[in-house]
Amino acid sequence: MSQPLQGKVALVAGASRGAGRGIAVELGAAGATVYVTGRTTREKRSEYDRPETIEDTADLVTEVGGHGIAVPTDHLDPAQVRTLVDRIADEQGRLDILVNDIWGGEKLFAWDSPLWEHDLDNGLRLLRLAVETHAITSHHALPLLLRHPGGLVVEMTDGTAEYNRDNYRVSFFYDLAKSSVLRMAFALGHELGPRGATAVALTPGWLRSEMMLDNFEVREENWRDALEIVPHFAISETPRYVGRAVAALADDPDVARFNGESLSSGGLAQVYGFTDLDGSRPDAWRYLVEVQDAGKPADVTGYR
Repeated sequence: MSQPLQGKVALVAGASRGAGRGIAVELGAAGATVYVTGRTTREKRSEYDRPETIEDTADLVTEVGGHGIAVPTDHLDPAQVRTLVDRIADEQGRLDILVNDIWGGEKLFAWDSPLWEHDLDNGLRLLRLAVETHAITSHHALPLLLRHPGGLVVEMTDGTAEYNRDNYRVSFFYDLAKSSVLRMAFALGHELGPRGATAVALTPGWLRSEMMLDNFEVREENWRDALEIVPHFAISETPRYVGRAVAALADDPDVARFNGESLSSGGLAQVYGFTDLDGSRPDAWRYLVEVQDAGKPADVTGYR
């Protein structure tokens, strides 16, 4: 099996589950050494109270041919992040790929709740988890990433810049958080580009994360049963799909052409030719605009 990222070192911040886990595993499959961080370990859960752990993710990275290293880290704590980066520097001497996938806000926002009715403490906590963590992590990790030319920073968000510009996303706090991360990638592109590195924002489509599958009371094996409840879920994708997008970016010698841009898993699949685990290429954001938001019946023909 080809391992084009062998010798590369990645930090996937926020990799307990979901997109972060999918990204870590695909970077491992490409041969990378992957530091997997988050707050949920086999000894302690975060307030999410989910069973997935960073140790489980690290084991998956190793199983597919990479080297997974789990490091419990609260990315709101600058001292913990600094210790994490110091450890990577001591053990590897380099950092080639930084993926900021820290989120933790699923239980903190209310759908279609206006700012003045939204729980303020929850909203501010969401912003800290979704925005401040990314800034703290980049602040400490980028000097190490810049030691060698060709470094890649991936800011994970929900929605493309184009889509989020034109659409209200869920609530004031959710909208602000996801748009802020898009802007982070744009700003980092200006700061990293002249120094030999690349920053992009990346969004998956409708993600079949562990939490989403639980919400629909299905498993990956029978996920299509959820279409009886939400037919447009037919466009959904596994977390490994966006993982393959990150691996493709990391292996692209011309990745700087995307510096500062907003990208999607479906869009990059058309560029690089990778597929989801079932061999399809779901293009969720195009589908969302042209089918779901347009009020048309669910039909993924031509979209996956």
